[in-house]
Parts: sequence; C-alpha cells; structure tokens
Amino acid sequence: MKLCLISTAFAVLCASLSVPAMAQDVHAAHPSHPAQHPHHWSYTGATGTTHWSELEGDFATCKVGHAQSPINILGAVKADLPAIEFRYSPSSAEVINNGHTIQVNLPPGSSVMLGGDAYQLLQFHFHTPSEERINGKSFPLVAHMVHRNEDGKLAVVAVLFKLGKENPVLAKIFSVMPHKEGGKAELAEPLNPGDLLPTKQAYYSFMGSLTTPPCTEGVRWQVLEEPVEISHAQLMAFHKLYRMNARPIQPLNGRDVQESS
Repeated sequence: MKLCLISTAFAVLCASLSVPAMAQDVHAAHPSHPAQHPHHWSYTGATGTTHWSELEGDFATCKVGHAQSPINILGAVKADLPAIEFRYSPSSAEVINNGHTIQVNLPPGSSVMLGGDAYQLLQFHFHTPSEERINGKSFPLVAHMVHRNEDGKLAVVAVLFKLGKENPVLAKIFSVMPHKEGGKAELAEPLNPGDLLPTKQAYYSFMGSLTTPPCTEGVRWQVLEEPVEISHAQLMAFHKLYRMNARPIQPLNGRDVQESS
C-alpha cells in the first residue's frame, strides 16, 4: 500500500490535494495509484509482484524495504492500546475502477483518532483474497480504509470479510462499480463508511508499507480482528472484475505486532 498503496499504494502520502486526487495518489494504498506512474504493474507475470522493484526507479523499496506489508499476524502481544475513535459520517462517494481494484473516493468529513492523532479518511478499496493473514488464515476480501494526517503520514484500517449474508454497504457500491478500467460512478445516496465496520473493534497494530508500488514505508496499520460478512454472490461479482489482487505476505523482520486488549 505510495499510499498512493493499492495494496494499492495509498494516496495517503500526498500533500494537500483535492480529495479525488489524494485518494488516487494514496492507492496506497491500496489507494489509487500515483498519477505520475502508468498502470503497468500487476500481480502476476512479467509485471507481477516479484518484478515491481524493476519497473520504476522509485519502486525499489518493494524489494529492499524492511517494513513491508502485508504480513501474517502471528504471536501478537497484548498491549494497552487506545480504542480507535471513528468519526465517520455520511457523504457523497465516487466509485472508480482504477485498473487494480475498485476504490471509493470520499470528500473531507470523516476521520479517525489514533492515540490523539487525527487522520482524515481519503478512500477505501478492496483486495481479494485478504492481503493480511491472521495466524496463517486469509479471508475472502479485505477493505483498506486509507487515512492521512496533517503531516502527510498515512494510516490504514483494514476490515476483513467472511462469507455470510449480503452486505448492505457493498450492495450499494457493487451495484454501480464500473466494469472497465478508468470508469467512474457516483452513488445515488450518501454513504456512511462507518457502516462497513464490525461491532467489536479490537485490532492488531504494526508499522508497515503500502501494499502496492511504490511500497512506501512508514504506514500505520490497524487490522480489525472481527470480520464482517459478504455474500457469495457479492464475492463472485467482485471476482468477475478482480479474481486476485493481493500482494504476497512480506517478512516481519523483527517488527512488533500488538493486539488491543
């Protein structure tokens, strides 16, 4: 996730831009991809994950970085972490197909407080299967909620999905998601990103990177432990566009992974 990070590179790293631009640069994040880079990387083949560092000079971190994402969350240490304070509110939303995922761009107005620091929500996007694993287990889908603070630092909240009943928020998004790269659609009704969150919001915390080129490090990750549900039909609808858009697990390299109590 330049959090400009598909996991996408997250646009979260960008300076004061308009929201759509920020969200794209953040594809970090598994955000949208930076406008200055053509969408020539992929997940397989000659432009796949093992070759990202060879495609652009500033993609080198994808290979030489020591705090890369995603990771397998294993042996997390219980810690007295503050609860994530979600300050999400309903707003308009633009759904785009950026060639690597489906991304939802949001205007200013929603944010999270992480240990006293405010991070504005720029966009969220999806990866299948989940890029993160917990004790070796992956999930059918994950949403990466990409945020940025006043200093330009990025923070991502990951929401995992398990198979179950239809998800009403995804129903709104998937009903209009463009099938062609570069396509855009506006939701007819306001969307509250908070409706995507699970009831219980315990989380794993660690430092990592964008999961897409340029794999920028220094990204603050929060992976919510409790998954929410997605129906099989909804998952198949996403798979028609993106059957697999997940970066492989990266080495932990001695990083601390904490679990909120």
